[in-house]
Amino acid sequence: MTFHILNGDALIDRFSATGLSGEMIVARECLIVGDLEGETLSQFYLTRARYIEAAYNENKENYFARVVSEFEKLIAAPDHSEFNLWFGYDLFCRMNMFFILSILYDIKIDKKIFVVYPSYLDQTNAWEDYAEATPADLINCFKNRIQFNEADLKLGKDLWTAFKTKDFAGLETLSKQKPRCFPYLQEVCRAHIDRFAKKGEKGRPERAIEEIMEIPRIAFGDVFSQFSKREGIYGFGDCQVKPLYDKMINGLKK
Repeated sequence: MTFHILNGDALIDRFSATGLSGEMIVARECLIVGDLEGETLSQFYLTRARYIEAAYNENKENYFARVVSEFEKLIAAPDHSEFNLWFGYDLFCRMNMFFILSILYDIKIDKKIFVVYPSYLDQTNAWEDYAEATPADLINCFKNRIQFNEADLKLGKDLWTAFKTKDFAGLETLSKQKPRCFPYLQEVCRAHIDRFAKKGEKGRPERAIEEIMEIPRIAFGDVFSQFSKREGIYGFGDCQVKPLYDKMINGLKK
């Protein structure tokens, strides 16, 4: 059985147009934000459901129906399955991908696992993900897919554990490895570590937004656009940038 794991719904129509065979699994999570606690998958899913409900007013039943049900397809995969992970290079994509790799690592079946990056991008636009990809681009990306070996999978699981537990020292050590399947790993891990304030300083995203907001009367849409250009490595959507923007606005009012 062949599976294609897509990072969100935006790629579904274009992927379908490629004609590539296999079943789609859609990762509808945003693990770059919110509580990640939980010793077991069941506990973890409940933690995430509670966070999504509080942050986005999405009830827990919908989370389990739309999000958890997709991840459960991974665990139910038959022996001799092939998994193709369609993910970008940025932090948003990587955290979701590391979580999926942690699941796949623990599945005791004969399996092949590949990552399909937006390989048509270069260092000047690496953080744009699949936003402008055509079905022809996707087919070429699939031809350039990279297979994980056992050590790569173990690294993916360890990276997820470090992200999940905020083990920044461990994350920095892991990021110094340079397997072909994890390009830009050190840059992405550093960007994550820099999110968290030190000694009273603001985190890197907050500092970037603060600098952007020095432009008089700049609206949120322009802030988001400028942030995406400057800090595309995070892969933040407006749902992640808006709370930071609002926090800055509220701070200015005090």
